[in-house]
Amino acid sequence: MAEFPAREQDTTGPEAAGHAENFASQERILSLVWGYMSSDIVDLAVRLGLPEHLGGKGGTAEEMAMATRTDPVTMLRFLRAFAVLGLAEEPDPGRFILTPAGNRLRPDVPDSLHAFVRQGSGVFRDAWKKLEHSIRTGEPAFDQVFGTDFFSHLSQHPDLAETFTGSMREATRTLSTALAREYDFPAHGTVVDVGGADGSLLASVLAAHPQARGVLFDSPSGGRDAPATLRAAGLTERCRVETGDFFTSVPEGGDVYVLKSILHDWNDARCREILGSCRKVIPPHGRLLVIEVLLPGRVTADAHPLAYLSDLYVLVNMGGRERSAADLEELLTGTGFRTTRVLSPPALAPFSLVEAEPVTRS
Repeated sequence: MAEFPAREQDTTGPEAAGHAENFASQERILSLVWGYMSSDIVDLAVRLGLPEHLGGKGGTAEEMAMATRTDPVTMLRFLRAFAVLGLAEEPDPGRFILTPAGNRLRPDVPDSLHAFVRQGSGVFRDAWKKLEHSIRTGEPAFDQVFGTDFFSHLSQHPDLAETFTGSMREATRTLSTALAREYDFPAHGTVVDVGGADGSLLASVLAAHPQARGVLFDSPSGGRDAPATLRAAGLTERCRVETGDFFTSVPEGGDVYVLKSILHDWNDARCREILGSCRKVIPPHGRLLVIEVLLPGRVTADAHPLAYLSDLYVLVNMGGRERSAADLEELLTGTGFRTTRVLSPPALAPFSLVEAEPVTRS
């Protein structure tokens, strides 16, 4: 077991500074090496239902052990590890309450990330173990592990597909509301959400623009929950659902075509096919709106790790990549579009909006 150097209490000068620096670097490395423990703690807490059992009032380790049929002594140790991750607090010995972050692990709160946590383990973890394969070959490890690509596997496993759709809905929830405010969608136009899954994003846009109409387009499995979402939002008269393959075609008649977190799932060749489908049907006055997390040109001291972890995540599972604004502009230019503006409103962070128009063919 690695040992932490003892903290000096009353020492000053260069020796103390060197000790502090040494401890900080060792602590950083051990935190990274043991990172899998943190994710497994969160995963197990969700599977045991601890966030639901703690609820808004909290509870004791003994109560949590009884609720989850686990050993009370080890449950106390587990809850303290859960707390030190910033997901709970221990105001009194043995009693725990959820922090705001921990509260988001509950499935019954408006800003829940419960499904997102659930989809982060299982098949995704199995594929991640083959990261080296992806780094050596540039190909998704998921295909090697499961014998098929991610989205085909998803279509064959309804439970996994439901969890994945739920996680995407959770990740899109806040962005959907902000997008409707931050982008000037046409008041009377038609918005086509390409690969729009359950329709959460499109429902928010249409709710904010009561004269606009919408088309939700996805694969039959990807868009299966969309009718229920649109029905619950009272939008069935203004929005229709179409299914198909966006590599070959997308619906005609749109004024704005939205691609939210679609291109990052695919390599450049497949992205050109998707963009080509949009270019075939977009009218001269139309706009393409690409919503992605944009990578800067280089890693800086203030760079956010999640963007780069996501880059490897989509590589391993789908063969995709996160891109810079320049990368996207190159893809758009090569498929008959011209970038008109790039917006990064704080309300949409970490996402940016890349707007493009079709280039008129001579």
